[in-house]
Amino acid sequence: MEEMQVVQTLPFAYAAVKFVHILLFVYWLGGDAGVYYSSTFVINDKLSREARLTAFKIFINLDMLPRYCLALMLTVGGILAEFVGYEHPLWQTIAIVALGPIWVWVVHMVHVKEGTDFGRLLARGDYWFRFLMIFALLGSVVYHWITGPLQAFPWLAAKLTIFAFLIFCGFMIRVKLPPFVEGFRVLAAKGATPESDKLMYDGIMACRPYVWAIWIGVALSAWLGVWKPGMGG
Repeated sequence: MEEMQVVQTLPFAYAAVKFVHILLFVYWLGGDAGVYYSSTFVINDKLSREARLTAFKIFINLDMLPRYCLALMLTVGGILAEFVGYEHPLWQTIAIVALGPIWVWVVHMVHVKEGTDFGRLLARGDYWFRFLMIFALLGSVVYHWITGPLQAFPWLAAKLTIFAFLIFCGFMIRVKLPPFVEGFRVLAAKGATPESDKLMYDGIMACRPYVWAIWIGVALSAWLGVWKPGMGG
């Protein structure tokens, strides 16, 4: 019922935000699939060094798509929640709207300034921000469920919980990836060795369960957004 009222009163704005929300899911999953596929070429010891380095360029640049999508998702999702009837306090609305552009800028600058002092500083800040966001999201869901606002929107509570899990999975990928990075540095500097190939393979394999979990979580979150279980009308 609430969604139909929004469609009638603000049809273009609602449709535009919903469209962007859908695009974020599409490019998140699609980009991640491309990163996953290109990683198989990077760790393939039967390919030439040049081919593996080219695959790595595709891998690392394509990985920016899901990173941008994650950074924007809370902002777009929060605005969409307002459209379907969930009211945020003014300070939360301001924070939600500001979060996406700022986070995208940080993610982008971490990428383009990699290897510089500024890039490392931003990377550390982003690392700890994500760590804190896991607990902030879970705490917010619990608080707003107990106090009442989220009880009319159980699907939204579920989506926020899943989003915290997605951040956790990304966090764990960062924890598990260093062996791959160490092995790749050897490949890039002087060519692969059996030891560097093993490091790269082990690093990627350790990350894959979390990548699969992200795919499942993103797909489930999209389904909850379509279905909206527990919402009347």
